[in-house]
Order: sequence, then C-alpha cells, then structure tokens
Amino acid sequence: MRHKRPSLLIFIALITAFVSSTPLLPQQITDNKATDIGNVGLTVTSFGRIGNGFNASFWPAQPSCEFPVTPVRSRIEHLFNGGLWVGAIRSGQLGVTTATIDRNFAVREFTQQPGQGLTERSSLLDSRYYSRDAVSHQDFVADYTDSNLVNPQTNERLVDHFPLYVSVHQETYAWKYSIADFFIILNFKIRNVGTTPLDSVYVGFVTDFVVRNTNYRLPTEGSPFYQNTALGYIDSLRMHYAFDYDGNPTYDGITDSYIGLKLLGTEPLLTSTLDSLVSKCYYQAWGFRLSTGDPDLQSPANDQARYEKMSTRFPTSGQNVEQKFADLKKPGNRYTLYSVGPFPVLNPNDSITVTFALVLAKKYGDDPQSEDTPLSKKTLVENAIWAQKTYNGEDINGNGILDPGEDLDGDGKITRYIFPTILPPPKVKIVAGDRKATLYWDNSVESAIDPILNKKDFEGYRIFGTKAGYDFGLVSGADPYILLADFDRADDSIGYNTGFTLLRCDTTFPDDPVHYTYRYEIPNLLNGWQYSFGIEAYDQGDPANNLPSQPSIRVIQKVIPGTPATSNPEKEVGVYPNPYYVHALWDGTRERERKLYFYNLPANCEVRIYTLAGDLIASFEHHADSYNGTGIQWFSKFADGTQKMSGGEHAWDLITKGGQAVATGLYLFTVKDMNTGDIKRGKFAIIK
Repeated sequence: MRHKRPSLLIFIALITAFVSSTPLLPQQITDNKATDIGNVGLTVTSFGRIGNGFNASFWPAQPSCEFPVTPVRSRIEHLFNGGLWVGAIRSGQLGVTTATIDRNFAVREFTQQPGQGLTERSSLLDSRYYSRDAVSHQDFVADYTDSNLVNPQTNERLVDHFPLYVSVHQETYAWKYSIADFFIILNFKIRNVGTTPLDSVYVGFVTDFVVRNTNYRLPTEGSPFYQNTALGYIDSLRMHYAFDYDGNPTYDGITDSYIGLKLLGTEPLLTSTLDSLVSKCYYQAWGFRLSTGDPDLQSPANDQARYEKMSTRFPTSGQNVEQKFADLKKPGNRYTLYSVGPFPVLNPNDSITVTFALVLAKKYGDDPQSEDTPLSKKTLVENAIWAQKTYNGEDINGNGILDPGEDLDGDGKITRYIFPTILPPPKVKIVAGDRKATLYWDNSVESAIDPILNKKDFEGYRIFGTKAGYDFGLVSGADPYILLADFDRADDSIGYNTGFTLLRCDTTFPDDPVHYTYRYEIPNLLNGWQYSFGIEAYDQGDPANNLPSQPSIRVIQKVIPGTPATSNPEKEVGVYPNPYYVHALWDGTRERERKLYFYNLPANCEVRIYTLAGDLIASFEHHADSYNGTGIQWFSKFADGTQKMSGGEHAWDLITKGGQAVATGLYLFTVKDMNTGDIKRGKFAIIK
C-alpha cells in the first residue's frame, strides 16, 4: 500500500507527492505536540499516547483534544488521554504492552532512545516543515519500541513489563480542508523485531473521553468534572463515541459536540472487505479504576485481564447486553477500548498496520442531548464517512485490492488519503482603515486545472466576516463567520453569474511581490474591535461523479480598524473610550485584560502618561510599521499575532510602569512625533 498526499482519482487532492524524500529543517526535540491545523487541537505524544491529561505543565495553553479550535478556541475538551495497546502470545506467554492504563497514568511501556521524539512534516509548500514524504497538512511522526525493561530516556525501570519485542512506527495526519478538518488519523505500523513469532495478535486503542466546556467546568473540580460523559457504539461504522450527557448550558456551558474513535482499516485486511471487518472488532468499556461491583465494568488489573478485554466484546459475560449498553448512555467516568484481531501469526520482521480516526462533530438538530438520537448524530456519522473515504482512497469498494478502474495513478498500489479536487486558495492581503477594512486578493486560482476533468473548473469567490466581539463572546464554539458576498463567473449557467467587474483593481504594495487583482471594502466597522475576514475560492463541482462544489482553504485575515498614522498638525490626538469605564465591552475578565486606545498617532512617536500632579506613570513608543497590539495581555489572550492594525492607534492596558492598575481619575498625556519633534497633548478619564 502507498500513502501520499491527495492525488488523482474520483477523490483527488491538490498536488502529487513524489516518492523521493526531502530533508526537514532541524526541529527541537519534544515528546509531545498539539495539532494546530484544522479544527481539532489534539495533543500527540511520541510514545503512543494522545491527550495531555489536563496536565498543568501543558494545559490549557496546549489543548488535550479541543474542538472546535478555530476561528477562536472554544475550550470544549473531549479527551483526558488515550493510547495504543498491543496484545499477543510470545513463547506461550501472554502479554499486553500499553501506552496508558487507567489504574496508573505513570505506566508507559513504549519507549524511545535519548534524542528521539516527535517529528513534524507538512505537505503545504509554504510550511517550514514541508516534506515530499508528508501525507497531510500536518503529520506527527514517531518511532518507539516495547523491547526495553528500563526507559532509556529516564533510566526508570518498567515494572511488571513483559516485552513482546515489537517496534511501532506512528504517524498522525491532520488537514485544514473543510471536508477533513474535523478528524485526526492515527496510523500504527507494528513490527515484530524479536526472534520468535507472535501469536494471536490484537491491536487496540483505549480512550478516556471527557466532554466538557472548560470555560465553565475545570478538571481541578475532581470527580464532578469527569462524571458527566455518556457513551455509545455504532458497530456498522466500527466507531464508538462520547458526548456530554445533559449539555446544561446554564451550569456547564454549551457542550454540544461528539467525539468518536473509528477503526478505518488494517493491513493485511483480516476479512474480505472493510464492511465485514466489524466481525474482527471488539468494543469494551469499564468504570474508571473500578475494582468492585459488576465484573463486566471492572478495570482490567493485569495483562491477562487486558488481553481478555481486547479479545471479547462488551459485556464480557454476555449477559444483560441491551441493558448494559443502555447504562453506558448514562453519565459516568469510564475508559473505553476498541481493538481488532486476531492476526494469527506475526513472524519476525513482519509487520501489521492498524489505522484509527478520531472524529469530532457538533450535535445536529434540537433533540435533547441526553436522548442521543440518530438525528443528533447526523453530522458525526457524516464526518466518520468522510474519514473512511479519505482512508480508502483508490480502494473505493474497500476490499483491500485494486480492482479494474481503481488504479487511476497507474502505480499498481492502493493510494490512500486523498480528497475531492481542492482549489488552491488565493493570495490575500488586508488593510485596516478608519472604521473599515479592505481585502485584496489575486486571481492565480483561476488558472488551476482539474487533472481529472482536464480543464479549469474555478467558479467564484466567497467573502466571510465576523461581527465585533466574536473573539471572546462565543463560548459555544459556533461558527461566527457570516457570508458577506459571493461573486462568480458570468460565462456559465452556475450560480448568480455576477462576474468580477465590481471587484477589479490593479494594485501592488511595497515589499510585496503579489499583484492583486481584486479589492473588496467592508465599511461601517467599529474602531478598536477585532474582526476576522476570510476569502475562499470554490469550483464548479463534478455532477457526473456526484461531487458538490468544493471550497478552497479559507484564507483568514484578522484586523483591528482604526485611524491611520498622521503627522498632520491639525489632527488632534485622543483616547477612546473616554471616559473609560472599567469592564468595557471589549475587556476580558481579568485586570490585565483591559485596554483603551490612543488614536491619530504619528507613525513613530512616544506616548507619556501623567497624573494631574505631573507624575509619569507609563510611557511607550509607537511604530506604525511593526505595531500589532502585542505587548499587553488582551492581545496575548484574544489575538494570535497575525492581526493587522491601522498604524495610527496604540492600545494601553491601564497598567503603570510599576505594574499596578491605575486608579479612578483624570490623566494627562503627551505624544511626541519622533520624526519631527512636535508634541501634542490630551487628557482622559478613568472611572472604576
């Protein structure tokens, strides 16, 4: 089998990958990273574990499994942790190697050598991690083994560890395409590096799903935080899932999403088709660290019990099946396991590959969340199907072989991880103005040729924007983007046939090699507020193959409108809001998350702030060419450093040079133009 970046086929991607490799830039050694491509923020480790357990060393700055994370982080988490399990019989003795278990989070039986870690690759040409070997927009790659009795990186002895002598090559894949930004693929190639065969091999993945809105509820609460997740299983999709049981928005915040773990496939395929692979799959669930009560719900305490979980279906006893599955849909704190096998024999140097997908989705419709209806799961099911199509690639019917007509790239191998044709995005620039923003973009996408249709299939552009306050007001994670305009070709029978005449311009900017063809102005904006605008190109679709029109990646630009830089002596400098009332609408919740703006500033100037008594309490320099708000906490929390500003405004966080919050009162300020030496003066009031 061959994996490559999206390529030719009914499902085809942007660009063909070559088999030759390209060296990556040197990367800092780390054993964990979080995906920041697409809409899922998932922590991935270099030793078979996902999620960060809400460890304060990483979380909340680094998400565990947050969805959605764009355009602003929702803080809705879905996973405590999860990890790979490999079970087999070696020389007559049973063993299960685990990346994590619920009874002891310190257990970590997969290890690496010093200097190893997690490597990042990308198929995006403009990424610093670009590699021809990359499968997705963001690959995380690691190699590890269970062969060690002592962790080579820490010198800690692995207690009660029975090595199977397997190595694992792990790759995870994430995309920013709108048809793929809701899943992460987890691919494990497991090789027998020992000298004896492994019999009856099972490969599984455990998950501790915890679906919570951490804007309202925090892991530091302990048990109440973890006790509200319900579970379900869809055998036909080979996927189990979890959701917040009641989704109480008043007490818990809106938590209207699902997370699922889906088995995509195995190599070799254990059955004649992927559809029948469910006969080799095993779903299990048990109470977190539960050691009493119903044996079916007890946490496995040793390798024998873990292997039994991997090789039998819930409930293990086979009794009261319907009732016990119904009980899983009630709130609780549970571990889940999904495994596949047995692979009868894994001989020395042979390998098997098992691929899962972590699938996220918003709840659909208005049915009560606790009822978990088929309608509620509509988007989850659709997203799972997209993940499966992506994995299948050329193997359209899922039988594990290339049938006549499937090998469209002619390499004699199944090519996986491919998508419908996706147009490249246009090159976009945004310019902040006084109560407005102006978007510029080029027409390079209009020349893109669909290699299947052998023609240009560009159709038009859509422009999206947010309202003021989207950056901190949408805790539900709902999409704040509103369609502002849609322009399409005038020479076909698709769409509105608006043409592009109203958009046309011929614009260049200093130190910018792009020739911009189009211009769109968004008026009536509020100065000082952060907005986000996006442009996406879209194609004509392919009705013959039942494929709808697909958008390109949406190019997002953030902007804060304001006055332009000016040295006009008739322009008065000023402050807004003036007077400033504490807890202004755009403020955050903490004292250092406040701000006011100085406006009509020269391009290069010094601002000095005084009390009425003449005491200097704060000062800063303003440089229009480089200033984008960084330096105060509001922008650290609510912006990402890409925001564009107008050049004539500068934010101040109402913190003195001594690190204290300013008091109620009247304040004076001066603005010295560093180019001319001219000084202007003003005053403002603060009311707390």
